[in-house]
Amino acid sequence: MGGLWDESDAGVLRLPSGRLIRGRGLRHPLDPAAPTPSYALYLLGRQPAPVAWESRWLRWPDFRLPADRMDARAALVEVWERAVGERVEVACGGGRGRTGTALACLAVLDGVPAGEAVAYVRAHYDRQAVETPWQKRYVRGFAGPVTGAGT
Repeated sequence: MGGLWDESDAGVLRLPSGRLIRGRGLRHPLDPAAPTPSYALYLLGRQPAPVAWESRWLRWPDFRLPADRMDARAALVEVWERAVGERVEVACGGGRGRTGTALACLAVLDGVPAGEAVAYVRAHYDRQAVETPWQKRYVRGFAGPVTGAGT
């Protein structure tokens, strides 16, 4: 399971630092030929089914925001740090709203200005990512870059 994503794989977002993170909708079956993640963050209202790789669940109901914002920041920082050398996946039900919001927050951690992060994810991941006004506000208010960790 080692190695990184291929940038041409479906759902893979390249952050400005070069980190590759795959976004995915869990309602869509995983292509059996597609590589599996070494680590995944699942953004769901209820605990997901077990998977064969290391994962973390963040309570995040559909069309809403994370239930615990401090836990969400810690989980996203972990994803960002692990993406240096691991195949990391972020996924929700459809792969657009919550996943897009999380990817935009990861872009902010990576140095993209918060006011530009939604546009960045829409341009490089899914043009319909980040579905609600409150998700957009969450990204705009997300704390800036991580310094010194895993860079």
